[in-house]
Amino acid sequence: MKRTLEQRLKEGTVIVGEGYLFELERRGYLQAGSFVPEVALENPEALKQTYRDFMNAGSDVILAFTYNGHREKLRIIGKEDLLEPLNRSAIRLAKEVAKEHPTEEALVAGNISNTNIFDPNNPASKEEVRSIFAEMVKWCKEEGVDYIVGETFYYHEEALIALEEIQKQGLPAVITLALFAENILRDGYTADESCKILSEKGALVVGLNCFRGPDTMHSYLVDIRKNVDGYVGALPLPYRTTEENPTFFNLPDAGCNCTLPTETTFPTALDPLYHNRFELAEWAKEAKEIGINYIGLCCGASPAMLREVAEAVGVETINSKFSPNMEKHFLFGNDETLKKHNTEYRTKA
Repeated sequence: MKRTLEQRLKEGTVIVGEGYLFELERRGYLQAGSFVPEVALENPEALKQTYRDFMNAGSDVILAFTYNGHREKLRIIGKEDLLEPLNRSAIRLAKEVAKEHPTEEALVAGNISNTNIFDPNNPASKEEVRSIFAEMVKWCKEEGVDYIVGETFYYHEEALIALEEIQKQGLPAVITLALFAENILRDGYTADESCKILSEKGALVVGLNCFRGPDTMHSYLVDIRKNVDGYVGALPLPYRTTEENPTFFNLPDAGCNCTLPTETTFPTALDPLYHNRFELAEWAKEAKEIGINYIGLCCGASPAMLREVAEAVGVETINSKFSPNMEKHFLFGNDETLKKHNTEYRTKA
């Protein structure tokens, strides 16, 4: 029988592949801007392959791709009638792929996220948010997910509502927050204050995801780890965010020589601003060393990046057989059968 999330956390680091939103946009199956996961209905094989690629790269979890698949987003694009079919399809596809794992069936997580309508000064908005979460969590329960991820919350109270609705269905909860450039949640809580409360109220894992790369997320993870007794998760972006630009929303590209369709590089011109996979691996080692238990990557991540992260914390993945090995490269290799007139030319190449 496959182990639960809690069992896996007790036994070691859990690797979590996210980033489907940007990955499927890159693959041509999702529209940047609206970012609604209609792919679960329109191109199910493309979604299954993306699930599969991240699982083979080391993810212990297939996160059902329902990020932005909530009532408010579908209202904006005029397709509320797709709401329930989209959510159920994303979960069912995830369950199909999870069974393909050759050694232990992958966990399947349901997914709820920031609604973008939460207003701390508007009680009606809070009830609407609760209703959005309640119906999605109910479908997750009926479809038999192993646990639910509530993610990318920039209001503490919205995260708390998400936790409450997950608990009503009796499912384990992973709750991760996202920090804008102000470095606190928009209702005034620090990340570690919010995570401590969420953990004490019963979230199995708390932590941070999205908005920030490792360089501008890590110090907050240190604070969370110091103040939370339970499991802590971290899923940064793979972008080189800086102290001056701590999120990916306003990252500049000094080398850009074209007119961008938006005010900033976000979301479709971030390509030159990636960390390489080895930098991400170094961060993953640091995260494990400070006691982060649930490690992954968020928007922008590729399977190759996730594989490097997994291997950095000691996990051999299904596709580790394809990990880089330059031994036999015609210029940079050291294999004795290579032609010396090529390998000696490497410094001039």
